[in-house]
Amino acid sequence: MNQSRTRKSRPKQRPLRERDKGKTVECGRAFFETDHKHFILVDAPGHKSFVPNMISGASIADIAVLVISARRGEFETGFERGGQTREHAMLVKTTGVKHLIILINKMDDSTVNWEEARYNECRDKLTPFLKKVGFNTKADVTFIPCSGFTGAFLRDPAPANQCSWYKGLTLLDYLDKLPPFTRCTDGP
Repeated sequence: MNQSRTRKSRPKQRPLRERDKGKTVECGRAFFETDHKHFILVDAPGHKSFVPNMISGASIADIAVLVISARRGEFETGFERGGQTREHAMLVKTTGVKHLIILINKMDDSTVNWEEARYNECRDKLTPFLKKVGFNTKADVTFIPCSGFTGAFLRDPAPANQCSWYKGLTLLDYLDKLPPFTRCTDGP
């Protein structure tokens, strides 16, 4: 699709107040399919002004994908006390989500350049906090490096000359291999 057409169509599909602020305000819903599964995606807002909307989105989720920035300075801002990374992880656990995927995004940024050390730094800072919140980090939390800009490790792996150290699955491959989830339908 022509890039200029794509750019023009996006703002028309978002509510007016989201376009004005340049932020996700309301939970958006869409679906996608892998080779073996059908997923309903709930895009919840990340800005602190819209936490109630984020909670409503998280409360219907079986899996949460928390996208954090590996960019130097951005990760630290999101993770420091009062940062949105901490708050969102805690709220997701509180709403009953048992499985968490952490996408460490912007690995292609010039301050990161797909450095394994930066990926490990982000993962190692998050892991103790996630344990403290109540996640079983060995069984229920998965870390995947990615680039939202290039799409690396979302559907397809990054070229080996960019990231030779990560041998795990892409996000879609990982989602496709998850066991089915059961939901309690007879409770409150």
